[in-house]
Amino acid sequence: MREIRLRWLLLGALFSSIGMSFIWPLTTIYMHNRLGASLTEVGIILLLYSSANVVGSVIGGRLFDRYNPFYLTVGGVTTSLVTLGSLIWHHGWPAFPISLIFLGLASGWTLTMVNSLGTTIHSRDGRYIFNMLYFAQNLGVVLGTALVGFVYSVSVTLLFVIAASLFVCFLVVVVTCYHAPAVMQRQVVAKTEQVVTIPRPNRRIMMTFFISLVVIWVMYEQWVSNLSVYMTGMGIPMREYSLLWTINAGLIVVFQAILNWLANFFSNLYLQVYAGIFFVALSFATLIFAKDYLHFVLAMVILTLGEATAFPAIPAIVNSLTPHAVKGKYQGMANAWASVGKAFGPLFGGLVIDHGSYTLLFVIAAVANLVILGANGVVISSNRQNVEIYK
Repeated sequence: MREIRLRWLLLGALFSSIGMSFIWPLTTIYMHNRLGASLTEVGIILLLYSSANVVGSVIGGRLFDRYNPFYLTVGGVTTSLVTLGSLIWHHGWPAFPISLIFLGLASGWTLTMVNSLGTTIHSRDGRYIFNMLYFAQNLGVVLGTALVGFVYSVSVTLLFVIAASLFVCFLVVVVTCYHAPAVMQRQVVAKTEQVVTIPRPNRRIMMTFFISLVVIWVMYEQWVSNLSVYMTGMGIPMREYSLLWTINAGLIVVFQAILNWLANFFSNLYLQVYAGIFFVALSFATLIFAKDYLHFVLAMVILTLGEATAFPAIPAIVNSLTPHAVKGKYQGMANAWASVGKAFGPLFGGLVIDHGSYTLLFVIAAVANLVILGANGVVISSNRQNVEIYK
């Protein structure tokens, strides 16, 4: 049965990633500086955005298993396109924050659809598919964040025009290239399996992964939110903090290429998860002693190695642990649990800093990731021999 060509799935992920990279980096600055919202109001709106992302991921994953994924993907992309189109004409208050919530819902939905559609491709190894999807999404971040500052300084309206145009391209790719028999006929298979029983060892490993994603992302968000204040307070310019994210995005592209090459020599994805979590923990341990910019660069390199290793491996393993009829549900859950961590990360970090210190925050983050690493080791080693593997 003819499948979606991986190249078209990657192109869609790339268009989506570039389009959203024109929006999320500037939400705080735009709402606070241009629209006059307080930081508390911005924080509440970002929490609602992340919550909508969770809802979109969960509902999208469940519907993927019950209905035709092609039309669901068209619906998600169209919602993003219509929302961005409305922002071209109305991007003041409260139109912008309301639109942002709709974008959160649609982006969670669409990301789940793209990852779940990756599970319908059986002509390629699952690890390669999810590595390449992660590669494409981060290449989009590299391109989007490189351009967004320049476009923002020219015109906010132009920003939304470009973002909407990218989703027009995404919609064209979906309509013309995702209409494959493996996708269009998938609903028939799903509807014949009313009750799906997943072996207990499989469920234990996946639940451990989902809890791990929450903890890892809560800690990871400290880099996104609170570290900018910490670094600028040490006299390091904001542009040098921004440069860290350029380094991050560029290195992800490099590390993904290396991981795809290494996949020819080892096949243990669990080791990839262990290594990734360890490097994330090590990055926070490095921050404890960081007093100059070079140490922050080193910590970012270690963090990037960790995320590039662990993050694409987890959905690939979840794919292998879930039957055909519920793959969408569990890909959606992986996205949703990660979004929960993203939603509460800034709040958690703020509370620790207010009642303790940045050093305490880094210690907690390092220890929490090491605890998660140990928990994964125990659960995986005790259940791995009994798991059932699905194609």
